[in-house]
This record gives sequence, structure tokens and C-alpha cells, in this order.
Amino acid sequence: MSVFTRAKNGLFGQTKPRNPHSLENLKYLYGVLNRNPTVSDANRDLLIESLRCISEILIWGDQNDSSVFDVFLERGMLTYFLNYMRQKNGRYICVQILQTLNILFENIRHETSLYYLLSNNHVNSIIVHKFDFNDEEITAYYISFLKTLSLKLNSHSINFFYNERNHDFPLYVEALKFFNHQETMVRIAVRTLTLNVYKVSDPAMHRFILDRTATEYFSNLVWFIRNQILDFDKILRNNRDINNRSHIICSLEEYLDHIHYLQDIFLLGVDSLNNVLKEQLMNRLLIPVYVFSLIRRDKFSRVKDPRIMVEQSSALFLLAEVFLVIRYRPVIEELADIILSADIETVEAVQHRYGEQVTYSSPPASLDVCLAKVESIETKINSDVSLNALDIHDNTARYRQDGNHTRARSASSSPRHFSPDRQRNSETNVKPASLYVSNWTDDEKAKRSGDRMSFNENHLAERPYFEALIQALDCTESDQQCFYALSVLLTMTMNPSVDRVILESNCLTVKSSDKSFYNTILVDALCKILLSFVTPDSNIRLVTLSLAINLLKRLVYNEEDKISYISDHHLARIEQAHEQITQDLRRHYREQEMFLDMFEDEYRQMQLNPIRLEYLLKDACMLYPATTTPLSGVEFIKRLPSGDIERARKAIRAFFLIRTLSLELRLTTENELPLTKPENLVKENDKLDLNNSDLIACTVFMKEKKDRRFLVTDPMQFILIEPDVKRMGWGIVKFCDLMQDVEVANDKEDTRSLHITIHKPVNNIYVKSNPPILNAKFTFDDHIRCMTAKQNLSKGRQR
Repeated sequence: MSVFTRAKNGLFGQTKPRNPHSLENLKYLYGVLNRNPTVSDANRDLLIESLRCISEILIWGDQNDSSVFDVFLERGMLTYFLNYMRQKNGRYICVQILQTLNILFENIRHETSLYYLLSNNHVNSIIVHKFDFNDEEITAYYISFLKTLSLKLNSHSINFFYNERNHDFPLYVEALKFFNHQETMVRIAVRTLTLNVYKVSDPAMHRFILDRTATEYFSNLVWFIRNQILDFDKILRNNRDINNRSHIICSLEEYLDHIHYLQDIFLLGVDSLNNVLKEQLMNRLLIPVYVFSLIRRDKFSRVKDPRIMVEQSSALFLLAEVFLVIRYRPVIEELADIILSADIETVEAVQHRYGEQVTYSSPPASLDVCLAKVESIETKINSDVSLNALDIHDNTARYRQDGNHTRARSASSSPRHFSPDRQRNSETNVKPASLYVSNWTDDEKAKRSGDRMSFNENHLAERPYFEALIQALDCTESDQQCFYALSVLLTMTMNPSVDRVILESNCLTVKSSDKSFYNTILVDALCKILLSFVTPDSNIRLVTLSLAINLLKRLVYNEEDKISYISDHHLARIEQAHEQITQDLRRHYREQEMFLDMFEDEYRQMQLNPIRLEYLLKDACMLYPATTTPLSGVEFIKRLPSGDIERARKAIRAFFLIRTLSLELRLTTENELPLTKPENLVKENDKLDLNNSDLIACTVFMKEKKDRRFLVTDPMQFILIEPDVKRMGWGIVKFCDLMQDVEVANDKEDTRSLHITIHKPVNNIYVKSNPPILNAKFTFDDHIRCMTAKQNLSKGRQR
């Protein structure tokens, strides 16, 4: 190239630098953008490649040369991005720009570089640009871009996105419009973005969210969850085929995501937002849908709309998930207190109030409409209607005042009205009105604690929701409702946010050290489950029995001090169940040749994989009626047995569970199980005296090696030894395992050989099988020794 050509190219900016990651290359790319202000088919590919290269240079400059950001800012290169997006033919450019910005902000590490990019407000202009969101690719990149920006938020960078003077927050507001998008990943990204926004400690920004979007967003969010719940219940009613559960699995996962999202918001500890969310959650979902569905819709006829009712088993499942996941005390305590302690008068008043109040029973205004409107704070406050739960224990005044906060109000109370100044000054100190135990006076707590000794059938009849829980423990037809009723009682009583005063007022002694006043009605129902389980052809599954025993033990047994408070009457019923399951076990012992194998295996499985409630509640199979066929893919403990072998396995598991309960309540130490004591077993590298042992010589072929070994005849273990060269008549153990894990098969081509495989039990219930610890061909000296070895191994398994 001549000197004149190089000078000409340099003059017009057409010489591309050799180093792609350099300040010179950025200037060259700026020249490309400057010479191509309009997108066309001819230059589209060039511009897309230029944008990609610019992002690479900026990422390189973030780590190596900060001057590239000076040039990027001085030349106003983001302005070109905006101009390209606003052109009619800019669809491909929009995709590339969003992808470029997403990669760029995701990889920027230095705050100075980030502030360079966010200056001049160009990023906010890109956020509010009217993209074609009918294009799925643009939507995906746009939401990903917003989520990436939210990950960069802190107390300093928030000022680039939230304009306090103009009350403008495009990053948050534009993202909210996608909260109910049809694509799951988009919804998840929006939830992540909101959490990133809420956790930034900026009072002015929180004030904006509270005044302009909190009620609108949370009301629409809870309504969206509510509609999904109603669809979920409809699918369950219309589809009882457990083999066609894909839709239920998707709906269940979506619901679990929502519950964990709500808990994540509560965990951020922003009281003003938590108060709004709590009001919407309680009044739009938890009380009118979940709690009201616990009792028959015709028992209290105040609520006229049957569409908000779900099946009782669905309501129990939904409540169990709430108590399992959410730890926000104002919500959990109020919900628990309503379910356990609301009397008939209170239930009628609450349902009457919801039947007449349309604020929460009708759909909220569309979030798009709400975000488009600019309301004044005064108008918003004056239109706010709060529907708090009733005080369910003060039958005269039905309200309680604690300082400046109303704890609960009667059905006829009027909406709250706050002045703007009062609401603004109390932002960080606002405490939600609720049945919050910490707000109770000492006299109130003493009154609740004093009532605990007198709980009886009459008290239960006066509490419709608690009575519905107890009645759901009936397993006459099926144990499905029983399983979820037990789940509600366990998750509620174990939730750390439920104060023991609420539980003890209903004689639920789970959190009490003194359990002498335990709820006898509930314990009667639990003992009935145990007795029903041990009857022939019982329709109760092992998981239900396990939960019943777990709750029963928590009610009557102090595990720390090893003290049992159970009455002789209830202990006799448990011993009756223990005796019946023992008799059933004796029958299976006579009928099953491999009984010992099953007995030891079930014991090990119970020790390795104890039943955990949190995993059971995530399993969509539990939402369907109990099945018997293993072909459904449902784990054995979650279905009814099929065939004599599975009935024997069920009886063995039940024997272990009931026996353990019986021993603990009788304060007796277990000294018989397991049958095989680990300390009595032979271990590898042990030296054995073989003078009085039966040995069978064999050659072991494993992959590409072979070893000469002696097989020891032992009733409990499979043992391979090699002679000890130092001591005559002794051997060194080279391999050993329990006989019940051994699988033996003849070699079809050689009568002197056996194929022996040994599998260890899996330690994880979600793993079907482990690789074998031994898989080898054993060749003996003759076919007689081969048959003898096989007989010894088979007898060992049967023992």
C-alpha cells in the first residue's frame, strides 16, 4: 500500500487497527457509526458487528484502560444506539443492542466504569423505548437487560435510575408490566428485579414505591396467584389420573415459586412494603380462598360466590405450604390464630364482611392502567381500604388498642384515613395491624394461657376451622385429606413465628416443655389413625402414618428431658396398635422366604432416608388419590402396597415406626434393632482364625485381573479371604459385605462358575440404584463346589 493510500485511509477513518481491543479500535468503530446513521439492509450486518465489538472493547477497557470510557462518553455513542432503535428497520439492531448492553453491564466490574455508562440518562431512555414486545426474542433480551441492571443497584447507583425530583423510576415501573407474562422465565426475572430494588436502602425510593406502586403491584400479584390457584384446583378436580400429572407439576412449581418470592420480600424487612403485602395477601387470598374453603360452603352462607372456593384437600395443601415457607410473624400468627381460635360468631362475622366488601373480592385495576395514571398521594390514601381480621377473642367490643396501633376491628368498623404527613413520617416505623402476639398485654396472654386446661369437645364445636382440621383426620375412605391436615398441623406448630401462647390456648403442646395439658381430642384422632393403619387392607399410606406419629410424639413427649406425659388410656391404644402390627409381621415372617432380607433392608432405608415433610409437600403425586401400581412411578411409601411382598414391606416399616414410638413413650431404650450389629461384623483387613471354618477355594475374575481367594461360609456375611503367610491357619479379609446384598446367577457356559453382584442400598431416595461394589465371575475347582457355594449364599439370604 502506498504512502498516499495510507494517508487517505487514515484521513477518512477507514483503517481498521490490528488490535481489536484498543482505544484506536473504539475510535474506528465510532467512525463506522458516524458514517452509518441510518440502518439499511446494506449496512445492517456491519452495524451489528460494530456494536458487538464495542461491547468487547468496553469490557476490556474496564479491566485495562479506563480511557475508553472517556471516549465512549465524549463521543456520545449511546446516542447512536437510541437512534438505531427508533428507526423502522431497527428490529435486528434492537436485538443486538439489547444483547450488547446485557453482556456489557453483566461483565462490568468497576463502579467508575458503571457510572460512566449510566451517565447522561441514555440507559433510562433505552428502558422506556417502545420495543415490539410481540417479538419473543426482543422481550427475552429486554427483560434480561433489566434484570442485569437491577443486579448493579446499590445506595449509590440507585440515583441513576430513580429521579426523586420527577418521581420517575423507569427500571422498576417498566419491569412490573411483565409480572404476569405468559413466559415463566420472564416472570422469574421480574421477581428477581423487584427483590433487587426493594433491598436497596433508599428511603425516597421506598417512599415512591409505597405511594405509587406497592398497593397496585401487590394487589395484582396476589390476584394473579389467586387465579392460578383456582386453575390449579380446577385441574385437580377434572384430572384424577396420576399418570397424566405434567400440568399439575408445572402449577405446583409455579405456586412454590410464588410462596418463596413472598417470603423473600418479607425477609427484606421493609416494614412499609410488608404491611401492604400482608394486607393484600390476607384479604385477597389467605382468608377468602384458603381459610373459607376449610368448611362447607353451605355451613356459613355469607359468601355467595362459589368460584373462590377450592376443594378442602387443596386448601389444606396450600395452607401447609404457607406455614412451611413463610416466616413473617404478622401473617403467620394471624392466620394460625384464625384457624385455631376463631369461634362461630367470629366466622359468621368475617364471612359476612367479605360477602359485603367488594374491595378485595373483585379484581383490582389492571397494573398497566395503574402505572399509567399519576395519582396524588392524598387521593391514594383516601381511597385506601383496609380489611383487617377481626379480634376473635374479645366478644364484647371486638377490638383491641395497643398504643397507636389498632390490633383488630369489628365487622362494622370504618376504613382507616391517614393524613399524608402522618403516613410519611411513619414509613419506617409502621407496624402491621394484626393478631400479633407481641402486641398483646400481659393480661391477654394470661387469659389465653388460663383457658388451656379446659379444652374439650364443646370448645372444639365452637371453633369451625379447627374442628374442620380435626375432622379431616378421618381416614375412613381415603387418607389424602388426613395427610394434608397433618401437614397443616405440623407446619403450623413447628413454624417459629407462631407463638406458643396461641398453640397452648388450644392445648397444642408442641412448643411447651410441660405437655401435661395436651389436646386429648387431637391425640384421640391420631391414635385412631394408628389403629386404622394396622387393620387388614388399610387405605392409609406409610407417609401418613409417619406424620401422625411425628405429631403425636411432639404433643406428648419432651425429647430434651426424655419425659412422657401421655395418659394410660392413650398409651394403651398405642400398645394395641403395636401388638396388632407385631402379629401381622409374624404372619409375613412365615409366608416370605426373603423376610430377613426385607427386614434388614427396610431398617437401613429408614435410617438413611427419613421421611421429610418439606419434600413430601413438593411432590405432585401426593395431590392425587392413593394409587397401588408401581408402574405409576410413585415411591413405595407414598402409595398403597401392591402384592404380598409390598404388604410385607409396609408391615415392616409400620412395625419400626410404631415400635419406636412405643419405646420412647415408655421411656425404654432400643437394644434389639438392628438385628445385625455393626460391631459384630467382620471388616476388611481383619485377620480370622480359619481352623474351624468351611472354606471354598475360587478364582475371582474382575475386568482384566484375577485373584485366588477363599469364600468363607458365614450366615450373615459374604467374606473373601487370602491366606496369611505369617500365621498358619489364619486369613486376611479382602472383601466383605452383608449377605442380603448379594445376587447370584449361574454361568450358562461353565457349570463351575457363578456370577456374583453386590449392590449397596442407595443413600438418596431420588437415586434409583448405585453402581455395584462387586461384579465378578467366580470359578470353583469343580461343579460340586460351585453348587455348594450357591446353596450357602442362597441360605444366607433367606436367613
